[in-house]
Amino acid sequence: MSLQSFISYLLLEKNYSQHTASAYKNDIQSFADFCLDEYDLKHLNAIEYPIIRNWIVSLVNADISNRSVNRKVASLKAYYKFLQKIGSIDTNPLAKHKALKTSKKVEVPFSEEEMQQILSQLPFEDSFEGRRDKLIIELLYATGIRRTELINLRIIDVDLSGQTIKVLGKRNKERVIPLLAPTLDLFLSYFSYRNSLENIRDKEFVFLAKSGNKIYETLVYRIINGYFSKVSSKVKRSPHILRHTFATHLLNKGADLNSVKELLGHSSLASTQIYTHNSIAELKKIHSSAHPRGKKL
Repeated sequence: MSLQSFISYLLLEKNYSQHTASAYKNDIQSFADFCLDEYDLKHLNAIEYPIIRNWIVSLVNADISNRSVNRKVASLKAYYKFLQKIGSIDTNPLAKHKALKTSKKVEVPFSEEEMQQILSQLPFEDSFEGRRDKLIIELLYATGIRRTELINLRIIDVDLSGQTIKVLGKRNKERVIPLLAPTLDLFLSYFSYRNSLENIRDKEFVFLAKSGNKIYETLVYRIINGYFSKVSSKVKRSPHILRHTFATHLLNKGADLNSVKELLGHSSLASTQIYTHNSIAELKKIHSSAHPRGKKL
């Protein structure tokens, strides 16, 4: 069974994007090249785990990060799972493989001062794009929604009278999030400009590009990175950092972890707890400054 059959399966049956399918193909092809170069093996169907393990060792020795190695191995594992499904192999040689350990990335949220600068001091153009950009930043910070949830937010999901939005999260799980008064004001201002656009193609969606099409991922990233580069020296300035900032600021102010979990749309507390390291740092600072033993003489 050829690699192309697997790629067709990803595209047609799994509905993966061309970009994702290409990434799988490149990962598997790199393993095929290794097998040919090192063992003169032209077919992957009869490969045993020790050969795969040697490939993994070669990747690590090439200074490829454990996270990237795990991604490549996951692609290969999916390929063997496909071969097993169609009966080309009996067992998946990666069935018992354990992923390499990876260090958790520490993502630094924006400070309250940086958010204040962006939303209260930085001038936004009095135009469709200016109003849209400010609402996007405000909404991501005020609700903690994901970038994809923002992109797919529909007009019917926004209840201005009820002061809520409804978002469709991972695994098609819906949640309702309350809106703050400043966010409501920005929605009203944005909608007045949006309604004046000509040739709106994706009418059901809230956020549009100037062309009238639904906004897309890289544009959202450029908006966030562009504005925050004016007030922040942080290396990472992305929509996800705003989600991280939302959670961290709530926890710093004493919000209940379970409440933050529900607002973020997490299925378990473990996912939410990754945001607590910043609130713990804040608690340490408060503890040190407030406790008599913490004050400097």
